[in-house]
Amino acid sequence: MGTDFCSVPACVNIIATEHTWIEGKAIQQLETTARLPGMVRVAGMPDLHPGRGYPVGAAFFSRSRFYPALVGNDIGCGMALWRTGLTAGKLSADKLEKRLGSIDMPLAEDELPQDAPAHFRYALGTIGGGNHFAELQQLDEVYQPEWLEQRQLSTKELLLLVHSGSRGLGQAILEQHVRAFGHQGLEEETPAAQNYLLQHQQALAFAELNRRLIAQRMLARWRGEGSCLLDVNHNLVSRCEIDGVTGWLHRKGATPADGGPVMIPGSRGDYSYLVQPVPAADSLYSLAHGAGRKWMRGECRDRLSSRYNVQQLTRTRFGSRVVCQDKQLIFQEAPEAYKPIDSIIEALQQAGLIVLIARLTPVLTYKVRGEEA
Repeated sequence: MGTDFCSVPACVNIIATEHTWIEGKAIQQLETTARLPGMVRVAGMPDLHPGRGYPVGAAFFSRSRFYPALVGNDIGCGMALWRTGLTAGKLSADKLEKRLGSIDMPLAEDELPQDAPAHFRYALGTIGGGNHFAELQQLDEVYQPEWLEQRQLSTKELLLLVHSGSRGLGQAILEQHVRAFGHQGLEEETPAAQNYLLQHQQALAFAELNRRLIAQRMLARWRGEGSCLLDVNHNLVSRCEIDGVTGWLHRKGATPADGGPVMIPGSRGDYSYLVQPVPAADSLYSLAHGAGRKWMRGECRDRLSSRYNVQQLTRTRFGSRVVCQDKQLIFQEAPEAYKPIDSIIEALQQAGLIVLIARLTPVLTYKVRGEEA
């Protein structure tokens, strides 16, 4: 199910049900983006919410021209799911948290791969701020047991979800582009377009490496034997063909639906879902990448400080732990600031865009600690 309408020159599709809450400003931003030169179609996911000029939780398909500003400043931001070899219940949350300590500081030189890019090396292996996190999760419900069986994955094994991106590298690339070209986009096949795409690919590789190093760093602290089950970018632009039209598919906080299973996480106090996408042109072969913000960051503390103190926000309704020593961030990223993940999953299911594989609950969510513990 979705809401379709056309505005000149692009068609707009919003994947939603009557129960899906989407802020009006986000829809306005989606409509404005649809009017950009060369834009053919845009699709808003059920986690759609306002961004800085452009909506988050959306995909955009243009012809002859693409827009780096639609990808944004965190090129390659995405999620990786790792098996850990750790057994649920074997280590208490206290021990898991103590062994992990802090992973905010840069990796030592001897911990970096020899082929790691020279620029922004200091950021590799670190999560960053905002909505980025690394979360140890436990399987709660399994809908497709054969998926686990094929991977010899026990229902008792904890999984690690890492959500991060290209850190300062993506920001530097966008700033350089905007200084030179503003927000007007780039004509394909021009030297400027080719230069951006080269930098874009470097940022994608950086982001993927960063998630791998974060996971390996955490697993080393826990003495776990891990391997990557999936790694998916949700901020990127790529050349593709949709309904016979060749163009450029931008994803801004939208998970690709054409590359195998993906994770759609809730907030730190909600479920996460492992799903099998059902690719569809109407959604521009994309899915929601999470629950989507309900409140602006600047209003979260005022809304919540009379109900919770910082210590209370380090525990969730599941009994899981939250490691976050940034007193502003722990309010900004509170579960109440996000939409319920089940409403997002329901909209995607009703649209026929996903098949559920498993549901997971948080055990330990890492945001930021500070100095080494």
